[in-house]
Amino acid sequence: MISTTDIRRKGFASLPLFSLFFLIVSFSLNAQQIDASVDTATIKIGEQITYSITVEAQKEDLVVFPEGQTFSPLEMIESYSVDTTRLEDRLKLLKEYAITQFDSGSYTIPRQRVMINDRNFFTDSMLVEVRDVEVDTTKQHLYPIKPSVEVPGGFGLPLWAWILLGILTLAALIYFFFRRKKKKEEAVKKLPPYEQAIFELKQLDSSHLLEQREIKQYYSQLSAAVRRYLDGEVFDHAMESTSGELVAYLEAEKEAGRLHLKEETITRLKQTLERADLAKFANTKPDVITAREDRSNVELVINDTKAAIPQPTEEELLKDREYRERQLRKKRVRKIAFGLIGVIIILAGFTAYVISTSGFADFKDTYLGHPSKELLEGDWIRSDYGKPPVVISTPRVLKRVTPTAPETASVFNEGQVFSSGALTGTYYVEVSARQVSSGEFDPSGIIDNVLDQLEEVGARNIITKEETFTTVNGAEGLKIFGNLDFQHPEKERNLRKKYTFLSFSENVGIQQIMIVYDEEDRYAEEITGRLLNSIEFNAETNVR
Repeated sequence: MISTTDIRRKGFASLPLFSLFFLIVSFSLNAQQIDASVDTATIKIGEQITYSITVEAQKEDLVVFPEGQTFSPLEMIESYSVDTTRLEDRLKLLKEYAITQFDSGSYTIPRQRVMINDRNFFTDSMLVEVRDVEVDTTKQHLYPIKPSVEVPGGFGLPLWAWILLGILTLAALIYFFFRRKKKKEEAVKKLPPYEQAIFELKQLDSSHLLEQREIKQYYSQLSAAVRRYLDGEVFDHAMESTSGELVAYLEAEKEAGRLHLKEETITRLKQTLERADLAKFANTKPDVITAREDRSNVELVINDTKAAIPQPTEEELLKDREYRERQLRKKRVRKIAFGLIGVIIILAGFTAYVISTSGFADFKDTYLGHPSKELLEGDWIRSDYGKPPVVISTPRVLKRVTPTAPETASVFNEGQVFSSGALTGTYYVEVSARQVSSGEFDPSGIIDNVLDQLEEVGARNIITKEETFTTVNGAEGLKIFGNLDFQHPEKERNLRKKYTFLSFSENVGIQQIMIVYDEEDRYAEEITGRLLNSIEFNAETNVR
């Protein structure tokens, strides 16, 4: 065995080979230092721990930090970028991770592998504790679990709605695609004959048909351009006429003095059309120079013909202007019609979406209107009525009425009476207040009195229920409620209604409230609840 003294005496050169290798590896490990730490070892459920790995390495070293969910049973929620610091001839790399756990208990962060060049290094494992969140039940009230309710889905449309929307969208796309294509075609077709002919000649020049030796197709387009121009300006049968018939017609027009063409122009046209016929039907192939000359001849024929056409008279110009105005009106009408169709399609899609998400009843009430919904969502009026006063909030202000007047359909026949609406209408409210002497009030006869009063105003088939009612400020009274029928004022059928009657004895007086509304009105129940919760009494005396 070699002692430390022997090593110092003999020097570095006397070390065995395995000792030399051990020193080299130790130096390499010291040059690459790895450290791991956490900012806290105790957290509450859901809080974050910052896990840091620090590596000191040479500049040329390749360092690979752990990636992915390598911290199980803890969960990594974010991996931060590497922070690099220069330390003279080395680099200090800092890699941080945010990890958490949503269950309480003690957890071990496993060892993490860091690869430097081709070697693997591992950090130490760490113990962390996740604690429960303490809840003080003496300060925090506990409530029972609410029952589940059906919530209409935002985009959970039924199958028929998706099909309808898909059809509408597809129809709109097809319409706009073909409409755009048609507009482009019409834009080219609507060019005046001369501009259209020049445009076709320029397209022919850029087609490279001559370079590709497509002589037949070249002459077909060339002859079609000049024929189409003559068809629009001179001879309306130029497209279906033979070359001989077309040339004969031009010569006849020239002799008659209706077309001031030069003989040279007609000759050029004749020669070009003959070569075109030979190229199309006899498969002859004129040389490129001749084809280019024929193209120039066609442009000269078009220009000479344009100059030879007599100018239109004022009468012809007027007819042309009237025709253009008619066409413009037709175009405007078509635009309006297409716009209306587009609006209808959009409205239909929007209607289908709203109905599928909120239901037809909500759609109808929201966009077509509902009298009770307007009352519920409108501005309410809070006021006091009668003597002793009743303080109450109502969707419409109550007006004072005379109970004994024949034109007034009032439930109450004494005291100061205030009402809104009609008994056979959508929603009816009536308030009565009167002063009484001590001991005059007899609660035992209230129910019979209410039934008599309802029958006097035309109520039938009355169903009665009874219970005690307490206002928000503690005043107690009697509540009578149920169903009844009224004869429809115009039709031979009954109106099924609900009613609520309240009777109080406050401030040396009797205060009574009657509410009547349609049985099938889903907004009336909410109006009634809001109205009943607003009833109060005070000691003031106020006569309205």
